[in-house]
Parts: sequence; C-alpha cells; structure tokens
Amino acid sequence: MPHPDAPRIHPSILAADFVNMQAELARIATADFVHVDVMDNHFVPNLTFGPQMVARVQATSPIPLDVHLMIDDPDRWAPEYAELGAASVTFHLEAATEPVALARRLRAIGARAGVAVKPTTAVESLFDILEDFDQILVMTVEPGFGGQSFMPETMPKLRRLADEARRRGSAVWLQVDGGISPNTIAAAAEAGADTFVAGSAVFGAADPAAAIAQLRGQAREHRH
Repeated sequence: MPHPDAPRIHPSILAADFVNMQAELARIATADFVHVDVMDNHFVPNLTFGPQMVARVQATSPIPLDVHLMIDDPDRWAPEYAELGAASVTFHLEAATEPVALARRLRAIGARAGVAVKPTTAVESLFDILEDFDQILVMTVEPGFGGQSFMPETMPKLRRLADEARRRGSAVWLQVDGGISPNTIAAAAEAGADTFVAGSAVFGAADPAAAIAQLRGQAREHRH
C-alpha cells in the first residue's frame, strides 16, 4: 500500500521489460505506486499501450496504479481507466476541455484525480482549483519518451505551486516526472515535490528495492 508519509516513489514501467512485466512489477513491490504511461501518438509523438495493457498490469501489480494519460480527449477516455481500478488517473491540462468536471468524475468513480502540465505550461491557472485535484504532475521533461534529461528550469514553477498549496493548506500531492535520479531528486524535493516518478533509475538498477529506498531517503532529506 502507499507509503503513509511523503516522499512517495512511483517507478515508471516505461523503463521495464514488457515481456516479463509480472516479474518486473514484483521487483518494485516496495514502491508506493507503479506509474503507467499511456500515450496515443497524437498528444505526444509516441505510442505505448491502452486499456487492455493497463487492465493486465492492474490484475498483476502488487501496488496501486498511477496512470498518466498523455492522450487527446481525456474528457472522453480518462474515466475508463478509473473504471479499470487504477488508484490514480492523471490527465494533461493542455488536452482537457473541462478539467474540473473531469476530475470530479474520476473521484466519483473512486480514483484519485490528477492533472499534469508540460514544462512550458504555467501553473497559476491551477491555484484556484487545487481542491479539485489529489495530485498535480509537473513534467520535468517534454512528455513522450523515457530516458530524457531532467529540466532544472521547471523548478521555479514547482516552487510557486508548492508555496501556493502550502498557503492554501492544500493536501494535494506534487509529483515530478522526467529524469528523476539520485542526481536530480534533491532539487525536486527542495522545490516542493513529494511524489517522484523514476524509470531507468529504478528498473535499470541491479537492486530496484535498494534504488527505491535510496531515492526515498534522498527526497526525505531534502524535502521542502
């Protein structure tokens, strides 16, 4: 189950061995959630998998699913992932027509509602609607591909968001995704992130459980 105290580590299966997915999921059982990237080759220039694969991961994962939808028209498609049993469903602000209504729909189905913003998207439009979301994902790379380099220029935006959430007494989780590793997690934690997506830093490690523990410890040491 999710770790009771932040920081939370969400390994991304984009970096996993898809042929041995059940074994890969077992290797990250000490993480808080498994991060599942759904890409449609429209919103981002890459294609991963859809509801059928997510359903299989849901059926075999020892930890809850944190689904990140990098797709067009999430207003139509996002609820399906909540109905599959995903514990958290995040859609992109840039793709949604009615983000607040969609978040409320996801919550009504039983999922945590998340909203993501690309590196160049401002966060100020989210300030007045923080209470409608359980998680805000600040992308620290351009969405679409794993293995990219962390963009430190996204940190001031994250810090503004964290300061505003604290000022409002919000319990929203602040997630970062992209290039998160032992070399970058401290900067993200200091800027206010409490939930961290890591792909190759976990799945590329000889001991994923040790990698998860290391990342969690570093984030705790540098927390906002």
